Amino acid sequence: MRVRVSKTDFARSFALFFGLFTAANLFTVSKSPALDPNLWLLDLRFLPHGLRIAAFLFTTIILVLFALFPPVTIWRRRVTGISAILLAAVGIANGLTFYSLLADGIITSRLPIPFSAMLAGGFALVAVCCFRKDARTEMAREDNRSRWISLAPTLVGAALLAVLFPVLQTVCFGKTDYTRNAQVAVVFGARAYANGQPSDALADRVRTACELYRQGKVLTLVMSGGPGDGAIHETEAMRRMAIAEGVNDQDIILDTGGLNTVKTVDNTVKMFRDLGVHRILVVSHFYHLPRIKMAYHQKGWEVYTVPAKERYFLRQTPYSVAREVAAFWSYYLKSFWV
Repeated sequence: MRVRVSKTDFARSFALFFGLFTAANLFTVSKSPALDPNLWLLDLRFLPHGLRIAAFLFTTIILVLFALFPPVTIWRRRVTGISAILLAAVGIANGLTFYSLLADGIITSRLPIPFSAMLAGGFALVAVCCFRKDARTEMAREDNRSRWISLAPTLVGAALLAVLFPVLQTVCFGKTDYTRNAQVAVVFGARAYANGQPSDALADRVRTACELYRQGKVLTLVMSGGPGDGAIHETEAMRRMAIAEGVNDQDIILDTGGLNTVKTVDNTVKMFRDLGVHRILVVSHFYHLPRIKMAYHQKGWEVYTVPAKERYFLRQTPYSVAREVAAFWSYYLKSFWV
């Protein structure tokens, strides 16, 4: 039997994915109140904490019900539609805040498209599906199909959104530079060749951090990495390059145990406590930054991300972005056991 994919199917896919994602965020918050559900969703921090949690819970219920049981009755369509309009309005407001920060020079972005604008579009689609003239007829048709046929496009669409979501985070969040005055900048390692030369990716990261140092944005650079291809450790290659770029050797701290993102986060969090610092920048490539942000967030630390300035497009970038899809969800699921 041929399955016809309608506009409502797209809206239901969006609603199912973000409804379940909101529910998952609320679950992690219930386990650790320090975690903030605003991290990857709409920013509702203008609301008191209790009201904010209630709003996210209501959002979860509305979206999941819309996805699994399309509203046919007038009252359900109105409640769902009005709720979707309010959520779209919050998304638009978040987008306007993003552009205001850009205009004021507080942040910069190489791809000035806020993720909240895409969320606003999804919620607007849900509202349209609830309020258009033939909404009752189409909702009834969707609900009258066999359960599997009715849900198949929704489930497939939600699965595709699960893949697309971290990709959009890498290009929207990852490409945004949140540089501000801080006490330290953590530079995440990459490959160092056997002769001690940093790879182009590593050089991009170190060079970006050194620029922050020269501008007076940070006082200390923390170089974190693992073994190099040869006898020279990644962090030693980073230190040598930083000194050549004008950084005082006394202002460099090496974390030689940064074998991966988790290790770097764990090691540097201990350093932050020992050093008494609370304002931190982190430097890496754009595709890596959402996962770094999440890892620090799970440890209860707020960090500001700075994408490495690339001298040219690295050919491994498409692979790195694709890899981040699995890595993003792997790190996210760890929050259930934090």
